[in-house]
Amino acid sequence: MKPIITASEYVSESAGPRPPVLLDIRWQLGGPHGRPDYEAGHIPGAVYIDLDAELAGQAGSGGRHPLPRPETFGAAMRRAGVSHDTPVVVYDGGQGWAAARAWWLLRWSGHPDVRVLDGGLAAWTGELSTKVPEPAEGDFRPEPGALPLLDADAAAALARSGLLLDARAAERYRGDVEPIDRVGGHIPGAVSAPTVQNVAEDGRFLPAGSLASRFAALGADGGTEVGVYCGSGVSGAHEVLALEIAGHRAALYAGSWSEWSSDESRPVATGPDPS
Repeated sequence: MKPIITASEYVSESAGPRPPVLLDIRWQLGGPHGRPDYEAGHIPGAVYIDLDAELAGQAGSGGRHPLPRPETFGAAMRRAGVSHDTPVVVYDGGQGWAAARAWWLLRWSGHPDVRVLDGGLAAWTGELSTKVPEPAEGDFRPEPGALPLLDADAAAALARSGLLLDARAAERYRGDVEPIDRVGGHIPGAVSAPTVQNVAEDGRFLPAGSLASRFAALGADGGTEVGVYCGSGVSGAHEVLALEIAGHRAALYAGSWSEWSSDESRPVATGPDPS
């Protein structure tokens, strides 16, 4: 199953016998809370999910957006009407990062049918609604482990034995600037692969063939184990999604640079080269 869905495909499926549960994950790093925008207008039937409170745990030594407790995440999904046997479609304001985080968490937790609305809210041409739905309680119970997950040690090892991609902006990878974390740079051996290069100007993902070519040029040859990290496990989920479209199952280092750089004993590389 494709991990993305177009707006027209969603409209068709929502009128069918198994309409997807629709989740609105609008969020911006350091920006205003997404709830007011949701209440001002959302795709009809969408339930708002708070990334910081429901798709992440408390910030700390595990990074800015560590994985949420399964019981917290499961409760949020059931409140939104998610059941194990119902399709789920997620969208955000258009960047795709927050929606990809929800996609990854649901898939990692064992949900078999989750897709991201390609292009997000900006791709929606229908009317918006201000009505907040009250769906029936779902039955989804997270069973973590369905997608590969890395911790700091495993990410360091993969950078040596396979391919570890850094999804942040190239200037943060090089260490030219670091607006958020303790120190700039990258995990030694990691390859720069900014996630913004996975999408076109309209925010939609590049075609699968184009993505496959991009990742092949970075070292994903089909036989190499691939992992991804970013600043705090949000844009990295978007890159894992792009890799999935391209035909690669990649692991996510959820703690990412915010966890790695918080430990002064861990090595830091700077400059354009991996080592």
